[in-house]
Amino acid sequence: MDPRMATGEDDTTLTDRQGHPIDNNQSMRTVGSRGPTTLENYHFIEKITHFDRERVPERVVHARGAGAHGFFEAYGTVGNEPIAKYTRASLFQEKGKETPVFVRFSSVIHGSHSPETLRDPRGFAVKFYTDEGNWDLVGNNLKVFFIRDAIKFPDLIHAFKPDPVTNVQDGVRIFDFIMNTPEAMMMITFLFSPWGIPANFRQMQGSGVNTYKWVNADGEAVLIKYHWEPKQGIKNLTQQEAEDIQGKNFNHATQDLYEAIKSGDFPEWELCVQIMSDDEHPELDFDPLDDTKLWPTDTFPFLPVGRMVLNRNPENYFAEVEQVAFGTGVLVDGLDFSDDKMLQGRTLSYSDTQRYRVGPNYLQLPINAPKKHIATNQRDGQMAYRVDKAPGQNPHINYEPSTLGGLHEATKTGKEYTPYIEGNLVRQVIERTNDFKYAGEQYRAFEDWERDDLILNLVGTLKPAPQHIQQGMTDLFTKCDPDYGRRVAEGLGLNDGIQSGKSSGLDAEFGAPLGAVHTEEGVQEAESKGHSADPY
Repeated sequence: MDPRMATGEDDTTLTDRQGHPIDNNQSMRTVGSRGPTTLENYHFIEKITHFDRERVPERVVHARGAGAHGFFEAYGTVGNEPIAKYTRASLFQEKGKETPVFVRFSSVIHGSHSPETLRDPRGFAVKFYTDEGNWDLVGNNLKVFFIRDAIKFPDLIHAFKPDPVTNVQDGVRIFDFIMNTPEAMMMITFLFSPWGIPANFRQMQGSGVNTYKWVNADGEAVLIKYHWEPKQGIKNLTQQEAEDIQGKNFNHATQDLYEAIKSGDFPEWELCVQIMSDDEHPELDFDPLDDTKLWPTDTFPFLPVGRMVLNRNPENYFAEVEQVAFGTGVLVDGLDFSDDKMLQGRTLSYSDTQRYRVGPNYLQLPINAPKKHIATNQRDGQMAYRVDKAPGQNPHINYEPSTLGGLHEATKTGKEYTPYIEGNLVRQVIERTNDFKYAGEQYRAFEDWERDDLILNLVGTLKPAPQHIQQGMTDLFTKCDPDYGRRVAEGLGLNDGIQSGKSSGLDAEFGAPLGAVHTEEGVQEAESKGHSADPY
């Protein structure tokens, strides 16, 4: 076991399974002393959900992945300023300080053996094994998302997953959902462009997507966005290029990553952050907590804070890449949550799905365990194979507080961050939605070949859809940019009165997977071009 300990920690300090020292084991995080409680109570969530499973599957999303080990090297600064001005997180403080990491790249929607050329966001999840416990930075290659409220996540994934009757991904179902979710227009514009199919994992950006906070030693906070920028450059594929590659190698991205590291061509990314003061920013025409938006870089520039190098391949795919488990609630002191509704929902969902998928003791697996002192009062549960007790701890005492040789709380090392919150408990959308402006700007910022591929992919996926969905999506694209809507409408024949889509629901017909065209021809060609054979 790595002997590292956080400041003020000793052999009998209480931690959680991530190795985070616990300095308050008596109270949940609440709005005022009387509540209500907030969803990002990670220590409580880990503690209670493990307790729920004390008595004695494939990922729903991100099933296909590749991974590698490496290290993160801190610059000690953010831009040209000492990083301590903004965060007291230990891993960032010293120039040249290295922290071990494990990274998992993945596709989101498709199954564990799906081709790596399919149109899909790519997961980019990094586990930092810091001296204050684990930190998981869990994001995607695209810097925005489809929805801004976590209550819609199951609906989104159901729409993008295969049809529950035909078991075929169907763009008709997808756009039926998206037509009623205009906040997704920025993400759809990226996803159906070449950015929806990265050329490989090494030449792919990463992003935390959600808004987080940094907290300094004085308990002062700022809003933060995280971005991974590849030193290898960025490369994407058109739909046709991806289909050509798929016919030759449907594992190309995993193979590319493995062979690059094996040959010593270690991929590297620079971690950059955008910083915004911790308030509502009424001068902006969007809410800074809205994960469907990009923060403009001319106002909030990318500031480098460190670099990551991947230099070691896994020894066993299942034990490491398949069993590695990430959660957005896994933060260290000096890092914190914002009120981003997607982030708050992910904080419960991610770690809970790991307890279901891998088991309640998933944090005892070597790939998930912190590389430092661990001492918890969590016991038993399926597949427990050790007790997280401290040297000399009374084995009879699995609770706190105690005077009989149990664990004790950590010493506080920084001022508590206590943001002021006031308001009624409501079910409402944010005030500044601005769903179309930035998707239009992105459309206009694309190069000609990117716009051409975007239109081709949208038209191909929308053609089998009922006409009201075609028209509804065209109206949304037009609100983003008139040329955007016009080109999609022309491709669908809507301006000529051609009814290319079906008149009503799905019936028994098949739509097309994302971006794919000529799918029905593929079915027919398989029969017509197949070579007859005698039975045996």
